[in-house]
Amino acid sequence: MSAQHWMNDGSLHFGVGIEDTFVPQERIGQRRLDEYELTQHYEHWREDLALAAESGAEFLRWGIPWFLVEPRPGEFDWRWLDQVVAYTQEIGLRVVVDLMHYGTPLWLENEFLNASYPERIASYARAVAERYKGVWNDFTPLNEPVINAIYCGETATWPPYLSGQDGFVKLMIALTRGMVRTQQEILGVNPDARIVSVDAGFRWEGDETPVPLDILLERRFLSLDLTMGRVDDAHPLHDYLVEHGVTDADFAWFRANAVTPDVVGVNYYPGFTTVEYVDGATVPVEAGTTGLRELLTLYSERYQLPLAVTETSRGGSVESRVEWLGESIAEVDALRAEGMPVVGYTWFPFFTLVDWLWRNDLSTPDDWFVHMGLVDLHRGADRILERRKTEAFSRFQEVTTTRS
Repeated sequence: MSAQHWMNDGSLHFGVGIEDTFVPQERIGQRRLDEYELTQHYEHWREDLALAAESGAEFLRWGIPWFLVEPRPGEFDWRWLDQVVAYTQEIGLRVVVDLMHYGTPLWLENEFLNASYPERIASYARAVAERYKGVWNDFTPLNEPVINAIYCGETATWPPYLSGQDGFVKLMIALTRGMVRTQQEILGVNPDARIVSVDAGFRWEGDETPVPLDILLERRFLSLDLTMGRVDDAHPLHDYLVEHGVTDADFAWFRANAVTPDVVGVNYYPGFTTVEYVDGATVPVEAGTTGLRELLTLYSERYQLPLAVTETSRGGSVESRVEWLGESIAEVDALRAEGMPVVGYTWFPFFTLVDWLWRNDLSTPDDWFVHMGLVDLHRGADRILERRKTEAFSRFQEVTTTRS
């Protein structure tokens, strides 16, 4: 692991992120989900990256569509990615590369459960890190492993469509094995590479939960605990994991191959990171800066590593976004003043996204637009999605300018 990450210079570094969920698998009643396609980022990527630089962002969380870059096993099509990399270098925009944002290539049978998945994703990561060494040096091995395990393993929402706690554990073990092997392979070809882990924060209110609360409270840390080799007989989830098929050999493998990120990233949304279960349904609960402070404190105390807010924003009016921008940065500043090593703040998404539920119906993407960004998308009569800077963009720019 690199001894010094660029974020660890004592400053609070500001970034933005482009929503990059890719679930290319289709089946009856479920369409391919590719946020770059739905938001026309493939056509407007230069404009989007230039806007990110114009906002004053020092870094950009940006994902590679693995299913397009490696269309067949071991065969890579670098043509588009080469252009993106060159342009980010030209405009001086540092990229924290999302190597995996939910979806596997179509050729990988059974997706994350494929026996070769950990080695397949590690091979892809190695190829990326080796090709762009010195330009792209910051990597997230896999975005939000717990969300990934929930959608793919617990609720049967995305492929491979497993369900229940057994499915959750199976997916989590596969994902974290891939994360370990990815970090090992990246550092094998670029020892100066830096790893930024990213997982979703979770908070619960009320007495009703579909899974025992003590398990939920620990499950949010499971990906880091596994990859860092922290799970042993004394771990709070040891018996839960054994019950669902994890063996002593599995635990031993993680301990023998333990890896540590340079920065622990926490994703937090004030309007829906906290939930309450009412009559079996999930109801989002507004938690404001209280939830942000609580989650960052939990991760800081548990891992004693530099932290970054790797996603935060608020849906709704531009005014509400401007308000949250000010409140959340003020809370991060307060935590830093108290000695917490929060080194990064990321507004995510940078522009309008299409709700993932679009995948399940026949509506247009416009019907599922979620305006949470600094830039809003508006479709013109020519069907082109215009990028319109909002007041939130200007306020973000003011913050980054005054702190540079």
